[in-house]
Order: sequence, then C-alpha cells, then structure tokens
Amino acid sequence: MNKRKKGLVASVIIIISVLLAAVAFAAEPGSGDDPLVTKSYIDSLISEVKSYVDEKVNSGGAKEENEVISTGEGFKIVRLAQGQRITFGESTELIVRMGKGAVIASEKGGIADVTAGVDLAQSETTSANHLLIVPVGDGRGFEALEDVIVMVKGSYQIN
Repeated sequence: MNKRKKGLVASVIIIISVLLAAVAFAAEPGSGDDPLVTKSYIDSLISEVKSYVDEKVNSGGAKEENEVISTGEGFKIVRLAQGQRITFGESTELIVRMGKGAVIASEKGGIADVTAGVDLAQSETTSANHLLIVPVGDGRGFEALEDVIVMVKGSYQIN
C-alpha cells in the first residue's frame, strides 16, 4: 500500500509539472498574455500622436468666406446682419434668440419647428426661442430680416 501511495503522489506531481510547463511555454513574449513593449515603440507612438495634434492645431487657421463650419457637440452663438443668409447641414438644430428670419426651403420641405409642431415653409418667419431642426442638408436655412442671434448645433454656412 505504501508503494501505491508513493506512485500516486509521483503521478500527480508529474501531471502538475507538465501542466505548469505547458502554461509557461504557451505565453510567448509580446503576445496578449505576455505583452512586451519597448521604449522605442512607445517613443514612436508618442511621436505619431504629437504629429497628429500639431496638424489639427495648425489647420485651425483663418476661415474662408462661405466655408462650412461644424460646431461639434454644443451650441454655438452665430450673429447675422440684416440681409445675410445662413444655410444648414443635415440634422442641424438651431434656436433663434433675437431677430427674425425668412425661411429658405427646398423642394423637399422647410425647417421643422419642433416647439410648435409645424414645418416652416418658404418665406415664413422664424419664431424666437423655438427649437428648429433641419432634416436634410439641401440648402435649407433663412435670410435675416433684421439683425439675428441664433444658437446652432451642427454644420452651417453663412452666405
């Protein structure tokens, strides 16, 4: 019986040793299980990021007239003088805060006044403090009938 126990213990030890060796050799250096990162690799990544940031910062120079502007996440305050036109891109939201504008519609429709629940057609005037949404970027916008202050979230172009 004593020899049998010794043989069983020896077998268990051999099996455990083989399993541990298999796990140790399975993880190759540089793999997902055993990442290997060198300083030169990190330096090259930092250099790429710096180049990308510098390019984006330096490209923010002077804006050309009639250039399409994208405001990103939040609302941007836009001031229009009487007679100026502004057109909006797809899914742009706007709120006229001061002044009035005459809607510029397209063949597909006008600008949605979601506050009033109506579609503003060609030449209708905008209402102050109403949320307006431009569904399609096909030239829809408005012409300022007087000096206008409008909050815009999305892309727009002043003509």
